[in-house]
Amino acid sequence: MIIEARELVKEFNGLRAVKGVSFSVNEEEIFGFLGPNGAGKTTTINMLCTLLKPTSGTAILNGYDVIKKPNEVRRSIGLVFQDPSLDERLTAKDNLNFHALIYGIPKRERKRRIAEVLEMVELADRQNDIVRTFSGGMKRRLEIARGLLHYPKILFLDEPTLGLDPQTRSRIWEYIKDLRKKEKITIFLTTHYMDEAEVCDRIAIIDYGKIIALNTPKKLKKQIGGSVVTITTARNELAKKLLKERFSLEAIETNNSLRFEVKEGEKFIPQLVKRLGVEILSVELHLPTLDDVFLKLTGRAIREETVSKRELMRKHWRRR
Repeated sequence: MIIEARELVKEFNGLRAVKGVSFSVNEEEIFGFLGPNGAGKTTTINMLCTLLKPTSGTAILNGYDVIKKPNEVRRSIGLVFQDPSLDERLTAKDNLNFHALIYGIPKRERKRRIAEVLEMVELADRQNDIVRTFSGGMKRRLEIARGLLHYPKILFLDEPTLGLDPQTRSRIWEYIKDLRKKEKITIFLTTHYMDEAEVCDRIAIIDYGKIIALNTPKKLKKQIGGSVVTITTARNELAKKLLKERFSLEAIETNNSLRFEVKEGEKFIPQLVKRLGVEILSVELHLPTLDDVFLKLTGRAIREETVSKRELMRKHWRRR
């Protein structure tokens, strides 16, 4: 294990943001925290990275206690923050050079490493350009390069593709997966995107400051019994009652629809239409996803519109 968290708790003015989380991460693993905004993902990462002191509990990273040996922990990690943290008035090369100076990388070694990481993220030809001229994806790649400059054992990525378009998100993930193979580092990420969580070797689902499930994506999805059926009806409340009475099915109401799990959904749907007794307006059938797992465990979906509003607020304040 390269990370071991033990009953981590963080309180802010008496309010518990993280409520005794415990987990471990193996070397060279891609480990993910999946959960909605306010679930405690970033607060937990900040404790692991020594940016916040735990109220109680502790964690060991690369053999060092986060409370007793914070400097050694910091030398062991790279961190890509959720919010942009580059100096946009400097060039890409100057941003990396400043980071190398802070970490005490010798001048001769500094030059070689900067060239190496710029080549890795395909920004070598833009190294002398001012960062404010970069696209969002280019800035993210530069932040990842900066996080790798001092050869960390663990790279923390806090919502690494937040606010990026799908094509750029996909490109960033190509880099991240390639990094794990080339550099043999451990990657710890937080995300609310289900497709990103699928890339992880293991996922901890966190909600209201607690870990409610931890396993591989495949095993988490096996918690869903077969297929997932979503229906909209003329009378959802009555349909929910009839599903329980006639089919012994527990439905969850979400987005004006009813969602439930069945085995062999293709065979079940004709029976449902025939016997339910309520007009069905639409039917959808799909294999289980991590969104379904989260819905099953919490009774609600991770709503992306919340993230969109938060991102708009951030952009507003950055402009100001």
